[in-house]
Amino acid sequence: MNLEYFIAKRIHFQQGKKNVSRPAVRIATIGIALGLAVMLISVAVVVGFKQEIRNKTIGFGGHIQITNLDNNNTYEMNPIKADNALIHKIAAVDGVKHVQRFATKPGIIKTDTEFQGIVVKGIDKDFDWKFFKSNLVEGNVLDLSGETPSNQVVLSKYLANLLDLKLGDSFFTYFIQDQIRARKFKITGIYSTNFVEFDKLIILADMRQVQNLNDWSNDSISGLEVLITDFNRLDEVGDAVYAVTGNKFNDKGNAYSTQTIKQTNPQIFSWLELLDMNVWVILFLMLSVAGFNMISGLLILILERTNMIGILKSLGSSNWSVRKVFLYHSFFLIGKGMLWGNIIGLSLCAVQYFTGIIPLDPQSYYTATVPIAFNWLNIILLNIGTLAASILMMVGPSYLITRITPAKIIRYE
Repeated sequence: MNLEYFIAKRIHFQQGKKNVSRPAVRIATIGIALGLAVMLISVAVVVGFKQEIRNKTIGFGGHIQITNLDNNNTYEMNPIKADNALIHKIAAVDGVKHVQRFATKPGIIKTDTEFQGIVVKGIDKDFDWKFFKSNLVEGNVLDLSGETPSNQVVLSKYLANLLDLKLGDSFFTYFIQDQIRARKFKITGIYSTNFVEFDKLIILADMRQVQNLNDWSNDSISGLEVLITDFNRLDEVGDAVYAVTGNKFNDKGNAYSTQTIKQTNPQIFSWLELLDMNVWVILFLMLSVAGFNMISGLLILILERTNMIGILKSLGSSNWSVRKVFLYHSFFLIGKGMLWGNIIGLSLCAVQYFTGIIPLDPQSYYTATVPIAFNWLNIILLNIGTLAASILMMVGPSYLITRITPAKIIRYE
């Protein structure tokens, strides 16, 4: 039998209501529970927020973009040729899920009362609609099966509200180049991602409309978007795609530019990386508060059990043996606090995940509700780290036991 474990269990589970240490122990347990709950919620919210913003950014531009190297930083792009052989080589790269063509053209939507600058993103039959279907609030996606260019468009709810347009309405869009050109489009679908930076800008249309506006041939496009299977491999797959396109030139001798979504939107991903610092600060503060609560609770326990410590030592127990009794006791307290911390933290996260009860301002946070992500690896590591850190913080205060001698206790009595 493990004597230290047996004694610790008796102390923990048979505490009387008159024990001096009972309130301190309860406060320490509550501190552990609240600290862990706050840490779980913080990690779930930050990871969820990063995933939400990252997925929306990727939905508008793909993981990797291949364009003309001579392009500037506008949406008026120099074309590249839609080389099927090159597309097949890119699709064959390990980690690549899909390759799709696109063409962009800036323009101005003009209604009877409003006007707004936008970018028409032309897409082809190979476009992956998964992201926009998940954010579609009205209507349907584009039907590009016809032989002639379609006049259908999908635009955001933000633009529809701004321009007082609704599903089925038609509007004129003007494109300024050598001469002003106009196109009449009909709204077939309305999406809403709450990512205002893109919602106020992008409308989806038939790529052939953009090609006609630019006087391009059928195989001329603005670029290729590459979707990959695992975002964690973005840099690795990006390098592999660059190896395929890096030494390629189009028929005019222009080279290809290959950039990942992190490179095309550095400000967004730099901002998301700053959020990690906030999480580490919260984890450190919560763990410190919980740890100090446990230390104070343990010290009170030791002082309350001074007689027991003296008796155990007089019976031949070593300092380490007596310290183990209180470390086991601390383990029980920490375990109880962590159990309640997990119940509270995960329950609150589940309520928000399934109901979205806590709203956010989409214009400031790019999402309508507080996002939650259940990353079970993070949850397990957080529990293991909390337990390990809390136990280690108990080792130092338990050293007080070595200062207690049976002779002094007997003399005091």
